Amino acid sequence: MSFLESLNISGSGLTAQRFRLDIISENIANIDSTRTEAGGPYRRKMVVLSSTVSFKDMMAKNINNIKNNEIRGGVEVADIIEDPSDFKLVYNPEHPDADENGYVSMPNVDSLKETVDMMEAYRAYQANITALNTTKQMAVKALDIGR
Repeated sequence: MSFLESLNISGSGLTAQRFRLDIISENIANIDSTRTEAGGPYRRKMVVLSSTVSFKDMMAKNINNIKNNEIRGGVEVADIIEDPSDFKLVYNPEHPDADENGYVSMPNVDSLKETVDMMEAYRAYQANITALNTTKQMAVKALDIGR
């Protein structure tokens, strides 16, 4: 694996985790949104990440010493899905979106879940920065050997 390939893998991880943090921020911003363009309350969104190459393909590349650039490692955003869990019903008969019984359907966003997801994405982002910096330090040390 080349230095540039390592940097590309770390960069894809940084991009994916940054996107994940953006979606988590959107969820938190809409924690009280009872009306959306689609109608009804806001539904929590989740990011699905996937590998850009299978483990089998990566092993075949390394075993056969394939030099082409068609097989690259990394991560990508595969999909953004909506959480299918039920909305929270809150009794508030004065709310404009209350039903005939006085209940308001609130978004299925839980601030605790979002905080935990944000901490996880932040830690993954930090790990990718550490890998990126380590690769950079290895490249500098390799250059120092040639002096």
